[in-house]
Amino acid sequence: MTTEATVGIPAPSSEPSDVQQSLATAAARNLATTTKSEPQMQGISSRWLLRMLPWVEVGAGTYRVNRRLSYAVGRGRVSFVKTGARVKVWAPSLREVPVLRGFEDDALLAQLADRFTQRDFRAGEVLVEAGQPINEVFLIAHGKVNRIGSSKYGDSDAVVGVLADGDHIGDEALSVADGLWPYSVTAATAGTAMALAWPAFQELADRSEALRAHIAQFLSDAQQPQSKHGEAAIELAAGHEGEHELPGTFVDYELEPREYELSVAQTVLRVHSRVADLYNDPMNQVEQQLKLTVEALRERQEHELINNPEFGLLQNADYDQRIQTHSGAPTPDDMDELLSRRRGTRFFLAHPKAIAAFGRECSARGLYPDTVEVEGQRVPAWRGVPILRCNKIPLVDGHTTSILAMRIGEDKQGVIGLRQTGIPDEVEPGLNVRFMGINEKAIISYLVSAYYSAAILVPDAIGVLENVEVARPRD
Repeated sequence: MTTEATVGIPAPSSEPSDVQQSLATAAARNLATTTKSEPQMQGISSRWLLRMLPWVEVGAGTYRVNRRLSYAVGRGRVSFVKTGARVKVWAPSLREVPVLRGFEDDALLAQLADRFTQRDFRAGEVLVEAGQPINEVFLIAHGKVNRIGSSKYGDSDAVVGVLADGDHIGDEALSVADGLWPYSVTAATAGTAMALAWPAFQELADRSEALRAHIAQFLSDAQQPQSKHGEAAIELAAGHEGEHELPGTFVDYELEPREYELSVAQTVLRVHSRVADLYNDPMNQVEQQLKLTVEALRERQEHELINNPEFGLLQNADYDQRIQTHSGAPTPDDMDELLSRRRGTRFFLAHPKAIAAFGRECSARGLYPDTVEVEGQRVPAWRGVPILRCNKIPLVDGHTTSILAMRIGEDKQGVIGLRQTGIPDEVEPGLNVRFMGINEKAIISYLVSAYYSAAILVPDAIGVLENVEVARPRD
């Protein structure tokens, strides 16, 4: 009997279809070495401020900024205490008003603070009219107001200044009676002001010999010959002919110049000795731990250079160098005003959201900011000045921030960074790692320290555009 095979039909397999026929990847990994990345860290930023600041060596740990003697007293910001809808002046902050700067009687300042009355205002309300007698001092507790003046060509509604929280106007009434307002003041937004009438201040001054003496000294300093910046004048002669008698002069210095001490950011890095001994292939555990710790310290260093109350650039910028946005969002007009207030602006420093908001304003006006190359990277620029991102500049309530403009370098009388190099166990300039020992649990400890500070050599080295609105408008 003959058996015929069916052509084209494979013979059935004797093995089940679900039986594994090769080594699985999960088992193969037991014999394989994985390729690993170094530990990554999301918190590392560009740190433009640390990269751009010129660093000055501080061999003794302290840097003294010597300046010419100045009679002009900077205008600070007055603070307030809010309880519900009621606002009260915080008495010690009245020393930020020039005529009261340095006045030491806290009890008298408290009495003066109690004489301020709260005045709420609406957007568009006129608080002061030009040409009227100055008979009140206004402290802006909340909101924004415009100073309205007349231009040379007859425009009577030109905005000559913008004031906001903590600013004050009319303090001339504290030292000069019967003065006239040279401008009008109109509310740009709704807000609250604290007002002090001249008779209320005069009554207090009549009862206090110390206050009268303090005001007299203030007026005496104001009458001293001085430059437009308030510095003691240097007498010169120019354009004369013949045997003109030349003036004698000298340059006076501040008797108590400001000194900056190096600050420190520190942490203790702990690594178990067993980890340090056994788990170092292919990467050294101590090195990787140290690397990320240093990155975190540098991030904190930049944060402190911006925000520290003692030496931070935001906190120590002169109040005369602070300006307000005219409409909330950062416009080209605002950036121009910020740029025009100093010579040789090296760069702007802004939060990424502020940069995006400025880009939207430019797009709305049909403008396209330039880009420039900084350290091999293309960054946005305005008028040829780079705008560098810095996420350490705070966002207030998530929608307002500040933009800084600065001149840098000792030779330019600008902003400088301070540090000391050559310290023991240094691993980076101004940063060292010191072995602290091994405890009873076999944990190795290393002290990681970064020493730094910053100094503003003259007030106009840095300017701040405040209350920058970064919220995106609804379509």
